Amino acid sequence: MTNSEVIDVVDDDDAARHSLEFLLRTAKFDVRAHRSATDFLKLLPGLEVSCVVTDVRMPGVSGIELLKHLKKQLPAVAVIVITGHGDVPLAVEAMKCGAADFIEKPFDDDRLLTTVRAALSKQARDDEGVAERGAILDKLATLSNRERQVLEGLVNGLPNKSIAYDLAISPRTVEIYRANLMTKMGAKSLSDLVRMALVAGMLERKTPT
Repeated sequence: MTNSEVIDVVDDDDAARHSLEFLLRTAKFDVRAHRSATDFLKLLPGLEVSCVVTDVRMPGVSGIELLKHLKKQLPAVAVIVITGHGDVPLAVEAMKCGAADFIEKPFDDDRLLTTVRAALSKQARDDEGVAERGAILDKLATLSNRERQVLEGLVNGLPNKSIAYDLAISPRTVEIYRANLMTKMGAKSLSDLVRMALVAGMLERKTPT
């Protein structure tokens, strides 16, 4: 059984590139190997990219420059940077530019595979979050103006009577709007509704002080 994601390996060192390719294929990943960042970027428009493992020091386009380009064009792509022993400042720069992680040479095979799997797992969670938020926003768009006003009151913790007073309607009418919006949103409970509001950005998460 193979992993569905393809790992793009970018390294100008033939031996290092072949070694990485062999390791990842042994772990059941599909791999595309590239001799330079320039070669990779030429192919990029026609590729679906999930994860890139790149050396940091390469002639022409460096690993940092490749990382910056990828994060500008494909923000969701996981990029793992491989650095030499003395490249810690470059590794820090890579993390600031959005690298999923960096690994120092010589690296342990298990460490590299763990890092790749963790990066892909996070990417999958992020993708699921984007899809969920889109679905919730679509549901919010089906609400009437009054239903949305009732929703805003509910997710801010107001009881039906307070919402009714604020909107100059009866508590019974609030209950009807509440039932309607729960159905439209597909919410099983008020807590589920609040979670949806958080995902949609209607509420800000409070961090402990």
